[in-house]
Amino acid sequence: ARLRGVLFELQFDTGAPVHTDITSSSQAAPASCAMSVLVAVVKKIWCVRKFIILILTPVILCPILITLPPQEGKCLFVVLLMALYWCTEALPLAVTAMLPIVLFPFLGILPSSKVCPQYFLDTNFLFLSGLLMAAAIEEWNLHRRIALKVLMLVGVQPARLILGMMITTAFLSMWLSNTASTAMMLPIANAILKSLYGESFCRENTIKSGDNIPVTLQENGLHSVPTELQLLTDVEQSKELPEKVEIPTDNHSDMEKEREYQNRIWKAFLISIPYSASIGGTATLTGTAPNLILLGQLRSIFPGCDVINFGSWFIFAFPLMILFLILSWLWISISHGAFSLRCKSEKKPEIRSDAEAKAKEVIREDYRKLGPVIFAEKAVFVFFCLFAILLFTRDPKFIPGWASVFKPGFTSDAVTGITISIILFFFPSEKPLISWCFDLKASWESLKKSAKISGRKL
Repeated sequence: ARLRGVLFELQFDTGAPVHTDITSSSQAAPASCAMSVLVAVVKKIWCVRKFIILILTPVILCPILITLPPQEGKCLFVVLLMALYWCTEALPLAVTAMLPIVLFPFLGILPSSKVCPQYFLDTNFLFLSGLLMAAAIEEWNLHRRIALKVLMLVGVQPARLILGMMITTAFLSMWLSNTASTAMMLPIANAILKSLYGESFCRENTIKSGDNIPVTLQENGLHSVPTELQLLTDVEQSKELPEKVEIPTDNHSDMEKEREYQNRIWKAFLISIPYSASIGGTATLTGTAPNLILLGQLRSIFPGCDVINFGSWFIFAFPLMILFLILSWLWISISHGAFSLRCKSEKKPEIRSDAEAKAKEVIREDYRKLGPVIFAEKAVFVFFCLFAILLFTRDPKFIPGWASVFKPGFTSDAVTGITISIILFFFPSEKPLISWCFDLKASWESLKKSAKISGRKL
């Protein structure tokens, strides 16, 4: 009826008869609409083609496992799966190449002790999985959120700040390498020091030479600082920080005493991070490379020995880590004057109270700048917890672990770590929008734009 009205108006305006087949036009309209819907559906499928290939390819290849003999069928299944993933690049090529490390032990084709040496040592894969987990945590600032939350809970007094930094660094170092944990925490510590004593005070403790290598004051008798440390501590310099707090006192001796106290706290705060990273790395096998080297040497000298795994090492080393962490905190805090063992309580100078209040406000402001917890942070945290739980429960020794479901001796800690690492490469970094799938007008660009606005990363 609408088409007839348009044709009538056209005829009335021009005065000429319009010869048009109304029946054919009315039939062409639904066809055009169907074509546009088909194009929109094809575009949406093309946008998520990699996810569709990842899911449908194993389902399509499942009949191979039933029709062929067990071992031959499983091997052919893995070969075809890798070939299709390589051809379509549904996963990065290097990630697809690591699929046999996961699929061969789980499907009972080959044990991990025979699969991993085709790449490199079994312990190296466990170390690699820790590095990949560290990269995911750093990519989404999960380490920063954990550190700031811990500092908000423990307080802003110097001794409590040192304890909060040591707890956070030790916890991260349990799962990540010592170097990665220290590199993550040093910029946060540098920003807090600037909020406590001002940016100019931190610069006064470091003199930059002509070749941009920072050298500490000669009167303090400290050695030169590597360039990498300067790069790490300069990350937060662009942020807005409180101005330097002037010491309101006319007594020169009190001023010198306060400056000496600030210098000691500055040293204690920075030295506590590498100390706690080294201590926290002893609690787990993935915490530091020497632990994995020891495990590799034991397995090469005693191939049948499976006494040491992730769970048994944790039960042995975690209590010692807690003990040494507390002792090191007490030693650093007492030796650098963070708190005193004297029974007589001294009145805290007003300048310290003001600096602690400003530091507390800076910590809260930095935490607010992180915004609400996004889907990617939650996903990384869940996979981080899953990574730890699976390593603990694989073979606890005192009870049967989940490895008993598969062939004995086929799985290892490296298989567990690589499994979680592979999932990180295709798990979405934003919450899937069901409405986008049914909205034919919504495009992939609109989805990326909404993700960008909300702070999510595709």
